[in-house]
Amino acid sequence: MNPAVQDVTGDAARLIETVAKGGVAVFPVDVGYAIVGNAEAAIARVFACKKRSFEKACGMFSNRDMLINLSLLDQRSIDIVDSITKKHGLPFSVVVPYRVDHPFFAGLTPLTRERSSRGDTIDMLLNAGTLHDEIARLAWARGMPVLGSSANTSLTGSKYKLMDVEEPVRNEADLVIDYGNTRYSHAAGMGSSIIALPSLKPIRRGIEFERICDIIKAEFGTDPRDLG
Repeated sequence: MNPAVQDVTGDAARLIETVAKGGVAVFPVDVGYAIVGNAEAAIARVFACKKRSFEKACGMFSNRDMLINLSLLDQRSIDIVDSITKKHGLPFSVVVPYRVDHPFFAGLTPLTRERSSRGDTIDMLLNAGTLHDEIARLAWARGMPVLGSSANTSLTGSKYKLMDVEEPVRNEADLVIDYGNTRYSHAAGMGSSIIALPSLKPIRRGIEFERICDIIKAEFGTDPRDLG
């Protein structure tokens, strides 16, 4: 695909169909290229091509509707997410306690769930670009979690151009979407910043981490940097 041509609506629909049929897809979010699936075999392919340790769970490509309906967060935590993602327009990953028995997750096999969550918590990526947001909207409407992680060989850092994604990872995908450079990059190859809620403990210091912490400190009186 020509990176200059961005059919967000069509590409999101194609990705959802690919994932629904058991496939794997690579696509750009604002914080780097991602690789995703849903079926047990697809998630196994993601782990294998990335050489990813099973100790590291996948995340879920999410939106506010998912956060409100699937998480078990208090109002302050939701207000924090809204401030970061809506008021300040930043991408944000949060590890949250979630409704394990919600029908949205009913189609996941036990192994897929094990590789996409940790106990009663799950990692939700929010506000990571127009394509990400449309995929999350369609996933929520369809009742099908889109699960995955950064499109790269594990521990080599996030990739901000499709051409930098290693061939074994690119070639594993049944669908590849190329939009050129992602919006953000990071000198150390980091992806989204991840903070646990409601504790506000940092899980990963990534893109816009300092700004996110400054916002939380100024608006909510707690500095995540003091907690981890």
